[in-house]
Amino acid sequence: MAKEPRCKMCRREGRSLCGSAKCAVLKRKYPPGMHGHKGYPRLSEYGKQLREKQSLKRLYNLREKQFKNYFLKAKKVVGNTTVIFLRLLEQRLDNVVYKSGFAPTRRAARQMVGHGHIHVNGRRLNIPSYSVNVGDTISVKQKKSIIKAVEQRLSQKKDKDLLPSWLSLDTRKQEVTILKLPSREDLPQDFETDLIIAFYSR
Repeated sequence: MAKEPRCKMCRREGRSLCGSAKCAVLKRKYPPGMHGHKGYPRLSEYGKQLREKQSLKRLYNLREKQFKNYFLKAKKVVGNTTVIFLRLLEQRLDNVVYKSGFAPTRRAARQMVGHGHIHVNGRRLNIPSYSVNVGDTISVKQKKSIIKAVEQRLSQKKDKDLLPSWLSLDTRKQEVTILKLPSREDLPQDFETDLIIAFYSR
């Protein structure tokens, strides 16, 4: 089972956010703590907005300041704020490493990038928040132990066909190319993003 402390936030939000197939929320569908067995309380409109914001923030494993800055950046761009906001989150390097199957979870992907095991356009990059662009190529550091670990993950990946349409993966080279910006269909569908926009727009 995934480590309980990491799954507490999943149980708090009532959904799996850690990326683990053995997330505790799948068996314990109630909040953590001594009163958790009573189930999830009825929320006010503000409470719904807060919980949805916390859920998406925790999905991408971000601090509050980082998460809010993405919203503020999206708000300055002409277009659909919701789509732009989610697109900025999806374009994070650690998210691309995770979506490509190089790492089992976003947390692991962030660590992988931070340790310098990922190259962008042939250049070593250790900034998880780096925003990838169309045409960028993300590859794994040519180190035997890393190559072997990624090779094993890719061979065990059951959802190969679920690779986002904006990514192209070469499993032999352990390389992924950004084909286009994420479309609306490629963005997270399980969140009421309008509640998050309303939360920050108060």
